[in-house]
Amino acid sequence: MLSLALLRHAKSSWDASDLDDFDRPLNERGRAAAPVMGEALREFPFAPEIILCSPAKRTRQTLHLIDPKLSEPRDDVVFEEQLYLTNAETLLDRLRRVPAPAKTVLMVGHNPGLHELALQLAGRGDAKSISRLEDKFPTASLAILTFPQTAWRDVGPASGYLEQFITPRDRA
Repeated sequence: MLSLALLRHAKSSWDASDLDDFDRPLNERGRAAAPVMGEALREFPFAPEIILCSPAKRTRQTLHLIDPKLSEPRDDVVFEEQLYLTNAETLLDRLRRVPAPAKTVLMVGHNPGLHELALQLAGRGDAKSISRLEDKFPTASLAILTFPQTAWRDVGPASGYLEQFITPRDRA
């Protein structure tokens, strides 16, 4: 069985209009929400064997705040340009290239691609959670899916079971 956690970056700041989108940091609300979502991830429990993260400043900061140990230089954390503001197809293609034996993956990224990927993969799950996921994927939200497949290359549309969909508001 495979497990995937999709985490949208926490709320970012729009205060500095001269900053490139890639360099936007988290705002106060985002800095407060990220550790809360890190706790939710640990409570599930979910221990990623590999982390795929957009290299944007707000995704890196989110990763650091969910667990400072995860953002330290390590072999299991991969920052890739292709994960920055991309579509669901690119995200799924990258997920399918996760090598064995990794069975648990955390992907930290952006909307709309992350939301589209979650919707594409969630074939089953609690009806209320799926309905909430269909509605929106707010900043710092977390979707945890499991798959009966044994290799990431075999994961496809509607093959996942939505175990959890958690937003920061759920934890307030």
